[in-house]
Amino acid sequence: MTSKGHPQRWLILGVICLAQLTVLLDNTVLNVAIPSLTRELHAATADIQWMINAYSLVQSGLLLTAGSAADRYGRKKMLIAGLALFGAGSLAAGLADTTGQLIAARAGMGVGGALLLTTTLAVAMQIFTPDEHPKAIGIWSAVNALGFAAGPLIGGFMLNHFWWGAIFLVNLPVAALALAAVVVLVPESKNPQGDRPDLLGALLSTIGMAALVFAIISGPEHGWTSARVLITAAVAVLVLGAFAYWESRIPFPMLDPHFFRNRRFTGAVAGAVLITFGMGGALFLLTQHLQFVLGYGPLEAGLRTAPLALTVVALNFTGVSAKWATRLGTPVAVAVGMVLMSLGLVSIALFDSGGYGGTLLGLLLIGAGCAVANPAMAHAVMSAIPPEKAGVGAGINGTLAEFGNGLGVAVLGAVLSSWVASGKSLSAGLGAGQLVGAVAVVAGGFVAAGLLRRAEKNVA
Repeated sequence: MTSKGHPQRWLILGVICLAQLTVLLDNTVLNVAIPSLTRELHAATADIQWMINAYSLVQSGLLLTAGSAADRYGRKKMLIAGLALFGAGSLAAGLADTTGQLIAARAGMGVGGALLLTTTLAVAMQIFTPDEHPKAIGIWSAVNALGFAAGPLIGGFMLNHFWWGAIFLVNLPVAALALAAVVVLVPESKNPQGDRPDLLGALLSTIGMAALVFAIISGPEHGWTSARVLITAAVAVLVLGAFAYWESRIPFPMLDPHFFRNRRFTGAVAGAVLITFGMGGALFLLTQHLQFVLGYGPLEAGLRTAPLALTVVALNFTGVSAKWATRLGTPVAVAVGMVLMSLGLVSIALFDSGGYGGTLLGLLLIGAGCAVANPAMAHAVMSAIPPEKAGVGAGINGTLAEFGNGLGVAVLGAVLSSWVASGKSLSAGLGAGQLVGAVAVVAGGFVAAGLLRRAEKNVA
């Protein structure tokens, strides 16, 4: 690699984005398959929740460890391992005969997904020059949004033509192609200092994050004050507290606590949690609204979520969102983007009782907000971390995004359940959940923007 960046950096970016896309599609692809799984596997509500959340639960627990391993042992090696594990998990999921087998396969896919999510962004930071980072991260973020929103579309198409297992088997040729391309094209990179492995830190972070997400997932079904939730949450707090103490005491921490003294970093991660909280929960509700309230089939529901992804892709790949972010500055860009997203959620909640018009307007607004805010926040996170710790930085970014997504599905799902249980209609419960998501997103925008603004003033 030269001072101008790797000579094949744009082709390599395409390869790692392909790997990233397969992982992200599986965050939302199951949403449109809920009716099919309920019928064909006789899945109960708890089974469905675990099918959706086992994937993000394992990812959340392992992202920091995966990022640290990538920095130490090599990011290319972790990309290859992640693709192989993800492909094997996809095969097992596609051939599952019971709900238990499918949940276990989804957890296995989460292991591979954790390796991929941390290494793709870290590799991008290594092969591009600092001046090119915003553009590269913009494309990477566009692929994130595409995978997040295109899952229902691809899932709906597959369900219209094949049985439900096909939504996992379709990953196999894509993973194989990405694996071959990574072997040939992607250069190896790792931390030149070769920090000693932080095995205890890896164990504590994995247990702590897994316990925290487990408590969040269990809350809606078992009650937020149930022994199961309270004990698991207490374990999470104690273990994560021990993790923070350990990391502050050792010479080679997996996660340097000093990162969180950087207001630019804390502002970006605060926004990331709240934006994914609102988005993850809102899209979970939206796919149900389109099918159960408006009566669309799986493919129709998927097609009607496509404007979100298309808007993000159009604005990021044409460079329009990057120009806006440059003119506005990072704090204002984050605030404007998240206000647009919040307005989109409000539009879906308030103006779609009789048709698709309110949803279409909402999806376009959400897409525009994603295109502006997400790259700005990802760049703020990564630029606040030393380049040799790029894997850990990507792990932090991914951990908080997965945590926010799981929290959004759990909390907004609980809002829906409580409204329906109180005698109100499903449509009213879905709308209430979307409004809660809107409040979370706009709050995240102002919190993140305020912290980022203060960080810029301190630097000046």
